[in-house]
Parts: sequence; C-alpha cells; structure tokens
Amino acid sequence: MMPKPKLIVISAPSGCGKTTIAKEILNRHPDMLFSVSATTRPKRGTETHGSDYYFLTKDDFTEKIRKNQLIEWEEIYGNYYGSLKSEVERALGSGRCMLFDIDVKGALAIKRQYPDDSVLIFIRPPDLETLTSRLTNRKTEDESALKKRLDRVPMELEKGNEFDYSVINDRLADAIERVNDIINREISGE
Repeated sequence: MMPKPKLIVISAPSGCGKTTIAKEILNRHPDMLFSVSATTRPKRGTETHGSDYYFLTKDDFTEKIRKNQLIEWEEIYGNYYGSLKSEVERALGSGRCMLFDIDVKGALAIKRQYPDDSVLIFIRPPDLETLTSRLTNRKTEDESALKKRLDRVPMELEKGNEFDYSVINDRLADAIERVNDIINREISGE
C-alpha cells in the first residue's frame, strides 16, 4: 500500500528537544521532505539560508504576508517566523510527507488549513523544573531571553492539548521511538 502524504508537525516549548527529534526522524525517513521556515531573525553560527531557514528582511516577510504566501506566521521574541505555502504545495504535489518543526500556534494554523493531511505531535517536558534546567544549561540565551521563553511555556502547554498526539521527552531515545512509531502508523494508514 502506498504511504499517504502527510504534513507531520512537531512542536514544543523551547528546550523540549523538538529539533533534535525532528532531525532524527528525517534520518530515519530519508524520503520525507523538511519544511524550511522563513524568519527575520539573524543567522546563528553555521546556519544556512534555504536549508535551516529562509532568512528574510522584515520588508520581504511582510510582503509575503500581504501576498498571502504563508500558511501561518507569528512574531516571536521580536522576530517573524512562518511557513511558506510553496513548501507545502511542493510536498503534497510530489506525494511525499513533509516534516515541520514549528511553534504551537503555527502547528494549529496548519491543522486548520489542512485538517485531513496534517498530524500534530506535541513534545512535552517531563516537568517545568527539567525544562528550566535544559534551557539554562544550553546557554543560548541571556537571562531576559530565557525569561521570555519560560513565560511562554504555560500557553504552549495549553495549546499542546489540541494536538493529535503528545509525547513526553523524559529520555530522548524513548521520545524519538514514540514519535517514529506515531509517524509510521500515520503514513501507513493503520
């Protein structure tokens, strides 16, 4: 039986491991496309335009909003993030699954626009203490940015209740296995 093309959306609060899980899922499913999001935030370290993100100016991004070229978009921490319609059309048009690594509001916007084609998987932290520790230890934000991320967590956890699946990332290897099992079931149509 031919696998059904699906839009697989992984979302979580910062520090829950969603990007690490998404990268492993792509390793296990080399036929799956990755949705490269657009953003106005500056490039970090070794990030590449068109691979990690489409890095746009605020003017370019707002032009895409005006022309209705984004499925979803949001301003987070002073920068815009969004998913390009052209990315989704590329996946569904080629009959391939596409993986998204995006925020909760963006995930729910995709579900609203593609209710029969999308699968939303929310990654939860084991508890808030563990999440705070993970964010602090990764040392990618100053104290102010860290506080902004933590202030957003209650809203994200609440929105996560609207997802199709919820996976607690208590041990990364176990969380990856659970997410992979969900995806295998979904694309096989079982």
